Amino acid sequence: MQNGYYQVTGAMVAQFNKLDVTTNNLANVNTSGFRRDGVVIGDFERLYQEKRDILPLDNNTKEGSKFLNRTLNRTPRVVQRHIDFSAPNTKHTGNPLDLALNGGDLFFAVETPNGVRLTQQSSFVVNSQGEITTKDGYPLMPDNFRETTNREIKVSENGTIKIDKSGRVYSDNTEVAKLFIARVKNLKDLAKEGDNLYNIPNIEDNIIPMNEGMFVKQGYKQMSNVNAVKEMVNLIEGSRLVEMYQKVMTSHMDDLNRDAITKLAAVRA
Repeated sequence: MQNGYYQVTGAMVAQFNKLDVTTNNLANVNTSGFRRDGVVIGDFERLYQEKRDILPLDNNTKEGSKFLNRTLNRTPRVVQRHIDFSAPNTKHTGNPLDLALNGGDLFFAVETPNGVRLTQQSSFVVNSQGEITTKDGYPLMPDNFRETTNREIKVSENGTIKIDKSGRVYSDNTEVAKLFIARVKNLKDLAKEGDNLYNIPNIEDNIIPMNEGMFVKQGYKQMSNVNAVKEMVNLIEGSRLVEMYQKVMTSHMDDLNRDAITKLAAVRA
């Protein structure tokens, strides 16, 4: 068994997964509100040690460990995938329905067919019913949506729309609602879902509603926090590592095997 071959194969698979994340980041470099993904690569031995310590039978743990191949256990693999919520740049557009949030951990809430979801996208529209929605048609929700059946924010069809820094919405100088803006207690609990939406378990217990403060910048679009230069560097680095692993795999399967066969054939009885 050529342990080095399997170890390099595992490392190549980890790089393929990392390249998938990098290319997705680059594809969304100009997507408003997109937050870059990252991966953490570790080795299997550490993960095995954590699980081995909680096996039900100590004897199985002790005896089973004797048959582990420590070289194979060093195989790199993706151990964690995370979302980078560092605050992005904003761009002035002058559009009254472009709303940038002041902070990487602040979120709006929208109503989707799957329930309430959080979002940091900042470009909204008014639909034919006068409701402020995302471009996908999900209504932006007011701060009192949990206390009322009226879960939309409606404005006059052709009137002026003003939204102050605390999220109060004015239609023709009349206050019609206040945006729901919340801070998430633990950003690691968020999972991406669909187009710039985030799902979080037990939403009521894991968010802190923001009532008063300077949270919103009207007329500004929140950009992606992807750094194209860094992602290109990651892409080149990952591609070169894959090429290097391919050469090592070729050496194991071709050169080493050929050398072994040649030497074995030369042995005389």
